[in-house]
Amino acid sequence: MKPIYVAIDTPDMERAQSLASAVRNHAGGLKLGLEFFSANGPDGVERLSQGGLPVFLDLKLHDIPNTVAKAVEALAPLRPALLTVHAAGGGAMLVAARAAAPPGTRIVAVTLLTSLDQADLAATGVQSSPTEQVERLAQLARESGVDGIVCSGAEVGAAREAWPDGVFVVPGVRPAGGDVGDQKRVVTPRQALDSGASILVVGRPITGAADPAGAISEIMDGLSSLPEEMRI
Repeated sequence: MKPIYVAIDTPDMERAQSLASAVRNHAGGLKLGLEFFSANGPDGVERLSQGGLPVFLDLKLHDIPNTVAKAVEALAPLRPALLTVHAAGGGAMLVAARAAAPPGTRIVAVTLLTSLDQADLAATGVQSSPTEQVERLAQLARESGVDGIVCSGAEVGAAREAWPDGVFVVPGVRPAGGDVGDQKRVVTPRQALDSGASILVVGRPITGAADPAGAISEIMDGLSSLPEEMRI
């Protein structure tokens, strides 16, 4: 399977449709986050879904268990392939999200944003290292019955070892020599997959390129020797 989900982070529907069309032959799916959803809502998700690519709805739900469960139920008609919640919401919230999800939707729990590092954790009162925090939340997610986690490529190897059948989504992926932007814990696509990633989320290196189709094709060429067992 194709492991790259392209992050369509734009409020502009015409631009989003153009990008989705450009990457269609190489992408495994589209990642739609808060920026797109806030501007275009469920109707926008439906319109992009018509292009045939699976949708990863990255809304990072985080609230009391009942509220999150109701939100997951409300999103069910969109039939997302994946839907994110925050692992920090706690075990009861994770259980509620998984129970409310429709068949075919995988619930993946966000452990630690790739824009955060040790200093950011300390500023919020968390004294653990990023690796320790991810491992703790990954264990909570696994015990709560969700399908997998979102973590950086720096932590995915240990997470995969502890949870062999989990789904591991790695954002903040950048081609070698690429601009890291606001990301702090980045790896290359090949490094992420070699470490155990199931899905790679790639945004600006593709969507910001003059030729998005060419950019994703070039990344995929670097993954062409990937063994089938390393893909979901």
